[in-house]
Amino acid sequence: MKKKKYEDKRNWILYNKKLIKRGEFYINPRFLSTWLDEVKEMNYKKEGNPYLYPNSMIEFLAILHAKSFDYRALQGIMAALSPKFNNFPIMSYTQMCRRVNKLTPEFKVEDSSLIVGTDGSGIKVSNRGDWVREKWKVRKGWIKVVILGDTKGRIVDVRVGNEDLEEKKSSRGMLRKNKKNVKKLLGDGLHDCRDTFDLCDKLKIEPVIKIRKNASLKARSSFLRKKCVIEYKKLGHKRWVKQKGYGLRWLATEGIFSAVKRIFGEFVTSKKVRNMYNEAKIKFWAYNELLLNC
Repeated sequence: MKKKKYEDKRNWILYNKKLIKRGEFYINPRFLSTWLDEVKEMNYKKEGNPYLYPNSMIEFLAILHAKSFDYRALQGIMAALSPKFNNFPIMSYTQMCRRVNKLTPEFKVEDSSLIVGTDGSGIKVSNRGDWVREKWKVRKGWIKVVILGDTKGRIVDVRVGNEDLEEKKSSRGMLRKNKKNVKKLLGDGLHDCRDTFDLCDKLKIEPVIKIRKNASLKARSSFLRKKCVIEYKKLGHKRWVKQKGYGLRWLATEGIFSAVKRIFGEFVTSKKVRNMYNEAKIKFWAYNELLLNC
């Protein structure tokens, strides 16, 4: 039987416009229009030295840093922009580093009834290939990132830790935090455990989790899992995937990891562990901002 030829239905004109829009997003000093109002609000009832630079400026610099600009280069970029915009004061690169490392990125979740997926991936702690690790026996470990993303490719929440970070616990923590916004959870076989099914039952979230082949039909106090196991075995894997929309998990997880690593890189440059975690989280926050604004 002759295979049906693949038909590309993507709108390339719209996609090209979005890519061009990204350039405007990266180099757009939006903070200049809100500088005075932001600083005034930040310094309200503040003790000690007042803030001189707004948070929107720090976010602007954080996104460029995520694009692999070092802090000295960022100071040069600001020095080039300043004469063209009323000679605004320029931060030193050490100030930039301190403020960016203190930044606490937030993921905006406005929609309710989201269909979300959860998964984990690794970020390298240096720009080093596997050959160097094997040749010189250098092993610095890696950073683990667990995300909760929706089927439109947006990031709902992120957890960052060392390579021992437990994915199942992190996913359940993010579900509890965003329970008002989630109606369905898509997860791979790793999440086939009673704790996750029980939490979904408690939060009224529909679990679409791949069931293990040797899964028992015994409830063992988790009646929602028993119901899902019976349904999975009755339908069979292919019919279950199609009926439940399990394939959408790739848009909510693997697609996000792939995009973040392609756009902002798969390694961090910070040296302190705390700053490494924050830098990794900022990469995912920067991608989310890019998606929302372009």
